[in-house]
Order: sequence, then structure tokens, then C-alpha cells
Amino acid sequence: MKFSALLLVLLAATAFAETPAKRAPKPFTPPAGIRMERDLAYIEGGDDAQKLDLYLPEKPSEKALPLIVHIHGGGWRGGSKFPCPVVLMALQGYAVASVEYRFSQKAVFPAQIQDCQAAIRWLRARSGQYNFDKDRLGVIGGSAGGHLSALVGTAGGKKAFAPIGGHEEQSDRVQAVCDIFGPADFSTVVQQAAEDKNVRNIFAFNTPGDPYSLLIGARLDDKAKADAVSPVHYASKDNPPFLIFHGTHDSLVPYAQSVQLEAALRAQGVEVWLQKLPGAGHGGPAFAKPSVIQLTRGFFDRHLKNADVEIKLIPETELAVEPPKTTR
Repeated sequence: MKFSALLLVLLAATAFAETPAKRAPKPFTPPAGIRMERDLAYIEGGDDAQKLDLYLPEKPSEKALPLIVHIHGGGWRGGSKFPCPVVLMALQGYAVASVEYRFSQKAVFPAQIQDCQAAIRWLRARSGQYNFDKDRLGVIGGSAGGHLSALVGTAGGKKAFAPIGGHEEQSDRVQAVCDIFGPADFSTVVQQAAEDKNVRNIFAFNTPGDPYSLLIGARLDDKAKADAVSPVHYASKDNPPFLIFHGTHDSLVPYAQSVQLEAALRAQGVEVWLQKLPGAGHGGPAFAKPSVIQLTRGFFDRHLKNADVEIKLIPETELAVEPPKTTR
């Protein structure tokens, strides 16, 4: 399966409307040349969700490999780490980890970011065993996984969330973040959704069907809890570079969320690229175009391999698609 097709699977799997119940794992065999290790517990004796999968080149590398951590979407209440949609990066000079975390119906925030940070520390603690370069670690995710990836990036190293799982001598900072239409500010999402002229909002906020308020266990006008969960709240000059993808006709996460995150990072002097996809919704074929795949890989190559790659946004005309039927 081509990397572009795998990325499309990632985007298709991130919908907030995904059923809260876990789906049965799909049959999956890693591509030739990749060794897979399933269900490694990153917290000893922890919850069944506190596990990750590893994908490594079958042929050992002479040098320690940069590591890409994938965080899946699903509205913080569904989805799965398996199969990992970016597994083929393990054939491109990377090691890959795919992380599971506790869902909001089991534990409200900050459980999800605590799990992700615990997994990152666990991975760094085993850098020698698996031949990772602990100083070159990136994260990627879509939707809820994009939110957690962005929060890993902005809150890393700040000790904003009580660490769990041990390995506290290891850093939870990352060196690059690819955020695919992840929510960025829970305090502004309601107003932005109401003002978005491109789409009809899909959620009744602050109701039992609202994944945003369910995640924090409170109404979204609870400023303290809304700030605590929001990546924009932690933006600072020491944040890693960000690459953000977002469609203009997203009915689940307003495009304005990524505009706001880009502005917050840029105001701190952080390297950030926001790739607009005109007409695209919450995923879809535009996100799997070869130029999008090339931009994603180039971003990681530049920041995790020190490759001489110029990051240039794709012309919007090249990515424009017919808006989905959820438009106003």
C-alpha cells in the first residue's frame, strides 16, 4: 500500500462521529522490510489502553533512527492505534510508534495527554534497546490526534500535567509536530463554529453528544478547564516547528481553530506552516494528494534528519476540491 493511501486511511479514521466502542482490529501485515511489535505497555501494570505499537526496519540501522509517534483520532472516545497509517515511514529512515490512550468515557482530561507524554518518556527510556535517537522525535495525528499532537508540542517540557508511568528523567518534548485539523482552543470553538459561513456546525455543544465538553467533563465556558486542554494556551518561543493541515469546509473542527494556533505560534517566533485545503472537509482525498505527502515527509526530514529541504506551502489552487454536502 502506498504511503499516500495510508495517510488517507489516517484522515478517514479521525472523524469525531466515530462510535465510542472499540472496533475489532482489522487484519494487517506490515509491509516487507518492517518489523512490528504490538501492544507494548508503556505503563507497567497500567490500563489496557496504555499501550503502543512499534514499527522498525527489519535490517538494523547503523545509526540511531529518528522516531515518529502517531496519535490516532476519534473524538477522544474512539479510534485505534492499529493499524498505523504512517507505518511506511519505517522504510524511509525512521522508526514509528503508534500510541493508544484512555478515552474520555473512561477518564476525562488530562488523562489523554498524560498518557501520550508517558509514552514519549517510555520510548526515550528505551532508545538504546530499539536504536532510537532520543533527540529527534516527531509527532503526527489527525483530529483528536491532531489536538493531542499539538498539545504534546506546545506543553512539552512545561510540567503542566502531572507525570504518570515513571521515567521522569526523560523529556516529553518533541522536535516536530504535524497537526492535521486538530482543535486548538476550546474557549473559542463554539463561537467560531457559529460564525463559519462555509459549514453548518455538526455538534450541539455542551450536550451529551459533544466530544469537546465530554473530554473536559465540563461546559466549554468553564475557562480554567477550557484553557488547560487548549494547545494555544501553551504556545511559547521554545515550541518545536509545526506543520498544520486544515480544510476550509470542516464541519467538526472550524478552520479558524488552526488559523488561531498558527497566529499564537507565530507570535512567539515559532516556525509554523499552515496549509489551507480549499473546499476540503474533515479529511478526504485532498489530504492524500502526492504534494501533501511530499510536504509532510519533507517537514519531518528537515526537522528530524537535518535534511536540506525547503518547506514551501502548496498552491491552494492545486488542492482545491468541491466542498462536502455539509456546507451551508
